[in-house]
Amino acid sequence: MGAPDLAGLSAELMLIIGIVAVLFADIALKSNPAREKILLSLATLGILGAAAALIGCPAPEGSIFHGMLASDGFARFFKGLFLGTALLGCFFGAFSSEVARERFGEYLILLLCITLGLMLLSAAQNLLMIYLSLELVSLPSYSLTGFRRDDRRSSEAALKYVIFGAAASGFMLYGFSLLYGLCGTLELSQIGPALVHLAGSGGAAERLAVSVAVLSALVGFAYKVAAVPFHMWCPDVYEGAPTPFVAFLSVGPKAAGLAALIRFLLVGLGEPAFGIGFPWPVLLGIASIATMTVGNLMAIHQNNVKRLLAYSSIAHAGYMLMGVAAGTPEAVQAVMIYTPIYLFMNMGAFLVIMAVRARDGAEDIPAYVGLGTRSPVLAVSLAIFLFSLTGMPPFAGFIGKFFLFASVLQVKQPFFYTLAIIGVLNSVVSLYYYVRIVRAMFLEKAEEAAPALPLAGIPATLLTLLALPTLVFGIWWGPLAELVQRAGVLLR
Repeated sequence: MGAPDLAGLSAELMLIIGIVAVLFADIALKSNPAREKILLSLATLGILGAAAALIGCPAPEGSIFHGMLASDGFARFFKGLFLGTALLGCFFGAFSSEVARERFGEYLILLLCITLGLMLLSAAQNLLMIYLSLELVSLPSYSLTGFRRDDRRSSEAALKYVIFGAAASGFMLYGFSLLYGLCGTLELSQIGPALVHLAGSGGAAERLAVSVAVLSALVGFAYKVAAVPFHMWCPDVYEGAPTPFVAFLSVGPKAAGLAALIRFLLVGLGEPAFGIGFPWPVLLGIASIATMTVGNLMAIHQNNVKRLLAYSSIAHAGYMLMGVAAGTPEAVQAVMIYTPIYLFMNMGAFLVIMAVRARDGAEDIPAYVGLGTRSPVLAVSLAIFLFSLTGMPPFAGFIGKFFLFASVLQVKQPFFYTLAIIGVLNSVVSLYYYVRIVRAMFLEKAEEAAPALPLAGIPATLLTLLALPTLVFGIWWGPLAELVQRAGVLLR
């Protein structure tokens, strides 16, 4: 281990220091009236310190820790995204009644541990490191899903999450073990050449073994991004888990799963068929079609807004899988552009849900009736986020989807033309269930006794910080596109 290794891991080390600081402060300040503010400050300092290390201590491009982790712009881009998501998740938890005040320290520690796993997962280029990072993300996620001990829905959601997660992890580990047995290596960069050599010297049995190995590995990635048919856990977890964690879960693990999947496919497997006839772009394209279609159709009938956004997140995973299926540098850049846009619009929507739930104690669409008169700021902000999620101009979601669809069309193959057309049609379908909420807010009258929903202080600031980029990037997306280009892609 040398200086480049430590420089490449400096952000993670700073985050670990923040985790330890929050842990000890939580133990030492049990009776301190300022305990929550101190814990939130320590967590914020840990995240900001990690961000400063990410910017100020760039390691040379390449591999660190004997090839276990990558030090490149692709990983640094996603690490910055995860740190921003974690910072929002910490502040969301500080102002949510769903996070017990006496357990706020536990919430922060678990959230930061998940963030550490996400950062490692985005840089992992070794099969063992991918699996360990994924488990570091999953285990604290199970705990946060069941964080509300007195809520039966939360406990049920956590149980389902554990069962699905354990099954998906088992499939992934089985696939990785087969790949190791076939290729004799755990490093992604060496798997592709080994498979090409195997294709030239092996027979039908070897081809079948490789297909089973890749399919088993893809199950784990599909579970993490909630792709069909491994999406069944998502609606129940979104409904039962605390809303601040759901907001974090809807962005961070999904983006990390996509980053790891891109690295696994493009660095590990290389060319679409890698010489043995396994067309993973077509397989992922079919999964993308199924995911976006099932997500949008199931969302139409939902009355619980959190479940509705759960199916919406499944559909958005399908959109981003289009870019992964295309596999070109432009498509990878499109996925990278879409992820921060998705962060702003989706976490903004969940912030409004938290505000409505805090006052009304309800999460169904009827709770939003008349919100346009009770709280115009909340209603307008939620409308901005929902129209952006639909992909309507001039909001940022339109730019994100434009880059995705354009990158798929640039492949210039009939299958990908069809994939892009289905993506556009699904975006049209999504407008229906998003507009249901907008109609309730602005076109339906609230009961006279319905309370007002003022928003002030830090929550109002957070809402502004999320709404502004959703508007600005829809008109002026150049800086984001330039940032992605500087971050680099795996196929350049």
